[in-house]
Amino acid sequence: MSRKLSAPAVAAGLVAAVLAVATQSAQADDYVSHHEFQANCSFATDRPDDPIVFPGLPGASHLHTFLGNNSIDANSTNDSLRQGSTNCITPDDRSAYWFPSVLNGDQVVRPTGNQVVYYKSGILKYQEVQPFPPGMRFVVGSPTSTLEQFRDHPGAVEGFECGDSFHNWDIPSWCAPGSQLNVRFQAPSCWNGRDLDSADHRSHMAYPDRATLVCPPSHPVAVPMIEFKMAFPVSGDMSRVRLSSGRGYTWHYDFMNAWDAPTQAALVRHCINGGLQCDPRGYDQYKPHRGAALGPDYRLPR
Repeated sequence: MSRKLSAPAVAAGLVAAVLAVATQSAQADDYVSHHEFQANCSFATDRPDDPIVFPGLPGASHLHTFLGNNSIDANSTNDSLRQGSTNCITPDDRSAYWFPSVLNGDQVVRPTGNQVVYYKSGILKYQEVQPFPPGMRFVVGSPTSTLEQFRDHPGAVEGFECGDSFHNWDIPSWCAPGSQLNVRFQAPSCWNGRDLDSADHRSHMAYPDRATLVCPPSHPVAVPMIEFKMAFPVSGDMSRVRLSSGRGYTWHYDFMNAWDAPTQAALVRHCINGGLQCDPRGYDQYKPHRGAALGPDYRLPR
């Protein structure tokens, strides 16, 4: 014997179905897989300078390739960077980013186009990440690293890669023609809360515990975890490709924070604390309804 559902019962069923779909969508939206935004900056200059390690001493360093701030040189300070211009897509990021130059023989291989510098959460409780304080600076990695030290470094991600070759802890001797040489390396993201720099330009920063992803008591303040993801247009025979600091495992990089403080804070709050995968405007294409931290001109709305 067939049963006919009453109109109220049908309506109730439809409401329940709609609510179930809405709940599933909300759960999908609430799922957090990323907590990051990008700085996209391009080549600024090559100089044998390092304003962190050798301030005021032009020519004292091995050759570095600089991204971002166009005014960078051995005499740069945080104040001079804030007054300089930038080639970063976000015009209020006047920070300076640099690393040992990549050489093919004696020819500098410059990264082409915008390079990606990720700002991520390095800790489990991403809601607690705070912006970098004005004037923060540090060095990541070391030009004196051995292969084992580079491979086992807490900032190591995938080492060098090109084409189908991954997890190389030195520059590969061969890369598929037409591919690019890529390297990824993560910075420490726990700050001692006191010093903007230190004698070795590293000790004021620390990595979170690898097992718990919690900052150590000595460095209790979680700041963004910077990850350089650089791409160099060189392939084929790589036997003459090296870094200006030596072998590939001497890869390292420097950072001087010269962000406009409210702009950086807005991106950290919206993208890192908000659990989003943002572009340089603070927009997550997978969650468009969450909006963007910055306006179409990549600046805070005025």
